[in-house]
Amino acid sequence: MEPGARRSAWYYSRNVSGAPLKPMLAMTGQLPAGAGWAYEFKWDGVRALADIAAGRQRLYARSGVEITTAYPELIPLAEQVDDALLDGEVVLFDQAGRPSFTALAERMHVRNPAKAARLAATIPVTYMIFDLIRLGGADLTGWPYARRREALDELGLGAARWAVPPAFTDGPATYAAAGEHGLEGVMAKRLGSAYRPGVRSPDWLKVKLEVTGDFVVGGWRPGARRIGGLLVGVPGAGGRLIYRGRVGGGIGAALERELLRELEPLRTTGSPFAGDVPREDARGAIWVTPLVVVEVKYGQRTPDGRLRFPRILRLRPDKPAEEVEDAS
Repeated sequence: MEPGARRSAWYYSRNVSGAPLKPMLAMTGQLPAGAGWAYEFKWDGVRALADIAAGRQRLYARSGVEITTAYPELIPLAEQVDDALLDGEVVLFDQAGRPSFTALAERMHVRNPAKAARLAATIPVTYMIFDLIRLGGADLTGWPYARRREALDELGLGAARWAVPPAFTDGPATYAAAGEHGLEGVMAKRLGSAYRPGVRSPDWLKVKLEVTGDFVVGGWRPGARRIGGLLVGVPGAGGRLIYRGRVGGGIGAALERELLRELEPLRTTGSPFAGDVPREDARGAIWVTPLVVVEVKYGQRTPDGRLRFPRILRLRPDKPAEEVEDAS
């Protein structure tokens, strides 16, 4: 055991869920400036701890549930390192090389070994490893991030189905590169920070890439307030809207009043969207003639063009609906 390392309670006994510990969590924030930070790409996948001992690996979700069976292609990782606890993200890359959470959803809840093996052969995942929590019986949680990353890099882990992605020192350049490659954002980590299991710490900041776009309102769904969410789209063939999703975030009292003032006179009996709106979004919907334009901030798009994590920024009374263009 190296000097400065220690054995901890979780090394000797697991919690009731079976997982060695709960992963450290990040806070949402702005890209930090100045020295003392490292920057990693933020992967749009499923957080997972890999507990490797005696030639066997167990994989645990953030909730503590064991998910080893779901990802048989990751089992050989135990051949490259013994007695280690790794932290990382299970990611499924699409044909363009971009993480696809939608595709990963087909893998996440599989508990049948035969089905998991079939899926692993056709839509395999990759384990992106970004932290080292235990090594050779030593608890590394008290080590600073920079030292843990150095020890992780020295392990030389890498194969077709797992990798240790690089960490960078230039935050703005990393953020720009994340945008160019269609990634979810950037993780900024304080170089001197310890690993704090289960804690959401400002020493780790997730900086999401977000974009804005203009969308036409085709209706709304009532909720706790009169407007629980707007149903938005973009102009398509024949004057019908192409559905882009339901947007409930960002609707405060003042904006709700503005929206109702614009939308109430436009009520109509039929949906202005081409094709079917998902049942959970259409239930109880109030349809309107598609004339009102709103600016929406969102993270990314699903493969079928739906907005992820959207929120309304403002009305766009200056922009006619027919001038809205799809940015997907």
